[in-house]
Amino acid sequence: MRRDFEEFAKDLHASGEGLAVSTVNDRMVMVAAIVEAAVVDKRITDNSARGIRISRRDAVAVDEDAVPTPAEVDLIAEHITPQFRLAVYLQAGTGQRPSEALAFSTECRRPGFVRIRWQVSVKAHHEDCQTPFVPLKHRLEKECRDIPTALFVEQEIEAHLHRWKPVRVVFTGQKGRRIRLEVFFAPRQRGAGVMPSIASYGYQFKKAYLLAGLIDLDGKAKYTPRSLRHFFASSALANGVPIHEVSRWLGHRSVKTTVDIYGHLLPSAWERCREVLQRSMRPVAPDLTSLPSGEASSSAANRAV
Repeated sequence: MRRDFEEFAKDLHASGEGLAVSTVNDRMVMVAAIVEAAVVDKRITDNSARGIRISRRDAVAVDEDAVPTPAEVDLIAEHITPQFRLAVYLQAGTGQRPSEALAFSTECRRPGFVRIRWQVSVKAHHEDCQTPFVPLKHRLEKECRDIPTALFVEQEIEAHLHRWKPVRVVFTGQKGRRIRLEVFFAPRQRGAGVMPSIASYGYQFKKAYLLAGLIDLDGKAKYTPRSLRHFFASSALANGVPIHEVSRWLGHRSVKTTVDIYGHLLPSAWERCREVLQRSMRPVAPDLTSLPSGEASSSAANRAV
């Protein structure tokens, strides 16, 4: 029985659902509490779920095939339900996590960049949830991060606002302070007032890539919402944006995480290193015509080798 719970926790993390280790462990605490209640009621004799945890894995380098092309990003945005179209471009254009994109509000907009401060709580879609927004991962409530925005992101924001007005949500922060946000992704149909969940966005994302035909030979999805974040990071790094800046924009705990995940996507530094060292040691190319004929021939031969 205990082995079953251990396998369940591992499968939950490895199934591609995008759940972090901390999230899985939090869920297992809830599972253990449920089983413990059954023990108290004497329905079962032992709580096999007690203490089940999975260890934090080292960051895994992203597979280049798991990064969509610009055309594929547009395809996903075209086929997803219109309400979530902006979320696709917020992820692909600013590298936000799904939970951060779904918490996008009017206060995030700044001239030339977005300021990210909140993410949607895992309980936000519950009608009785009092804290639909929580601080960013690895951050305190007062902390935020700024991310530059390309023109297409600004245009998508404007298009979204042209179709839907922001919805006011008032909630209580972790320190008891009342906070008001004008959010972009509150539902406009059934369940008004209930925030969208990561699961609902993931469901719509899955429908979108199926409609767009973005599946492999086995009929499985080529991408997940996290793939859009990979698109942002890999595009920036491949075009010379410093990795420490990309790391800060992604909200990683340390730049090591960014290097472990995306370091292999950086442009090759071999030729650049050769040129830099050559200019440092021999800033002026040798004039072979001034060398004795034997030395010039030898030098030319060495260069050919």
